[in-house]
Order: sequence, then structure tokens, then C-alpha cells
Amino acid sequence: MKSEGRAKRKNGLVRFKFTCPKTKWIKQEAGKAKRQCFCENPCTSSSCGRMFYVYPEKNLRAYPGTLRGTLEWARIYKIRGVVEQSINHFKDSFCLANRKTQNAKTLHADLLLAGITQLITAILSDNIHQHQYLRSLKPLVA
Repeated sequence: MKSEGRAKRKNGLVRFKFTCPKTKWIKQEAGKAKRQCFCENPCTSSSCGRMFYVYPEKNLRAYPGTLRGTLEWARIYKIRGVVEQSINHFKDSFCLANRKTQNAKTLHADLLLAGITQLITAILSDNIHQHQYLRSLKPLVA
């Protein structure tokens, strides 16, 4: 199916429209245009071919608001991938992922100490011009 872009309904709900890939726009009289499907075996009785709509607000995990394969998708998810990696590194390297305590004050103290440690690591590695140690304290100290 090929994307026909996004459309907004009267109630403000955004939806993505997909049509048959063999559908083309045909010019008619008075400058109007209409869709015509050129499939060998039509999947529907409609002359304009099969269409369906996806409502991203109904399932934000499956449809995050941008269409996969577009430039907007590449731009957003490149940044999102880096952010997810940073969060994962932060949780793993400072032992925040598998904590034994559930106390909010202990968690807050652990996060503050982890953040301070990460900043000190960044400052030290920058001052000694060893940027390969920017993400980990152990090789920097050793």
C-alpha cells in the first residue's frame, strides 16, 4: 500500500490514508481528477481501488505519529536512538537498572550521585584530551 499522506477529520482526529499502489489520478473535464485502479485482479469493486485509514491516536505504540520510511522518521528516530542508548548506558553503568531498594529518597540520592559521577568523568576526560573515556569512569581512573 502506498501512503496518501495525513488527513484531519472534522473532530480533529488525525488519520493516515493508504491506497493501492496501482492507483493513479486520472484528469477529467473541468480540471477535476479522480482515482482509477489499474490492478489485474481488483481486490474491491470500487473503481478507485482499495483504501484504508490508520488512526495513530488509537495505538501510539504501533503508530508513533510519523510514517516509517519518510525523512521526518529518519530525523526523529536517529535522535531517539541516541537518547535511548544514553539512558540505557546511564542505567547500566551506574547500577540503576537492577536496584534492590524501592525507596524514593534512595533512588533520588543514587540518581544525583550517578549524575555527578558522569559529569566528573566528562570533565576529566576532556581535560586530559582522552575522549574515548568519555562514557566510562573505570578505564579513566585505571
